Amino acid sequence: MNKKLDISVVVPLYNEAESLPELVAWIRRVVTERDISCEIIFVDDGSTDESWRVIEELKAAYPEIRAISFMRNYGKSAALYCGFDMARGEVVFTMDADLQDSPDEIPEMRRMILEEGYDLVSGWKRKRYDPVGKRWPSKFFNFTARLMSGIKLHDFNCGLKAYRRKVVKSIEVYGEMHRYIPILAKHAGFRRIGEKVVQHHERKYGKSKFGIERMVKGYLDLISVSFMSRFGRSPMYLFGGLGTLMFLFGGITAVWIIVDKLCAQFSGLAWRGVTEQPMFYLALLAIILGVQLFLAGFLGEMINRRSTERNHYLIDKRMDD
Repeated sequence: MNKKLDISVVVPLYNEAESLPELVAWIRRVVTERDISCEIIFVDDGSTDESWRVIEELKAAYPEIRAISFMRNYGKSAALYCGFDMARGEVVFTMDADLQDSPDEIPEMRRMILEEGYDLVSGWKRKRYDPVGKRWPSKFFNFTARLMSGIKLHDFNCGLKAYRRKVVKSIEVYGEMHRYIPILAKHAGFRRIGEKVVQHHERKYGKSKFGIERMVKGYLDLISVSFMSRFGRSPMYLFGGLGTLMFLFGGITAVWIIVDKLCAQFSGLAWRGVTEQPMFYLALLAIILGVQLFLAGFLGEMINRRSTERNHYLIDKRMDD
């Protein structure tokens, strides 16, 4: 029988060979001092440096290390998804491999999960050592995510997070969704989401993988996760509702223009031809768009009805006869 593990530490990495030995030593020191049983899961996201060789050497020295390596770079979300699948600990941590996240935060964040009842505790890097070009876009991301999700976190994208095991086994992370895991967790029914101010350190080795393309992908994924959270199971509510409103607006406007023209004509007043009025064409456009939106919602419902996960629900507690 496998011994019960207190925590799993999932570490996605890409070209971080120099920092890995220090990170392992740091994590092991923290958990040993607190007598916490631990596994460290490295997910090598297609590194092109010596990262995998270093992981093999660490694995030979420390049996609590587990690892997988991708054939190519798939992104942080894919790495976290596979790491979550492997995790066996009661509390699951994520942290970056660049030594900017502090393992010293592990005991307190674990306590918040076990004793205060949080499902997820997210780190908040109140004082950051990243360049300005990374800090300000991050602030804007976080503001937008708070506004759209209603989750009062200051730092959605902090790599250091702690989860109750049930959380990571219940959510699917893909695309650039790793930055919005709290939103995915809330959508899955885990609403006790907390925050802890954590230490942030300057990067010691290598360079940041942050790029301008992450801003674009991040906002598109925020729109996606917000839409799926509200209308994923019933797309007809959004598209059908908007389509109906546009169809009614266009139809009523078109009828009003025609009736107004006929009344003026029979009354001997000056009148304009229906096709001479720009508003008539806007009304026709609204009717066409309304029909298209309604059909999009209808098709979405038909596809969703055939989905194998349409009636997949997370059960928290159960009593059988």
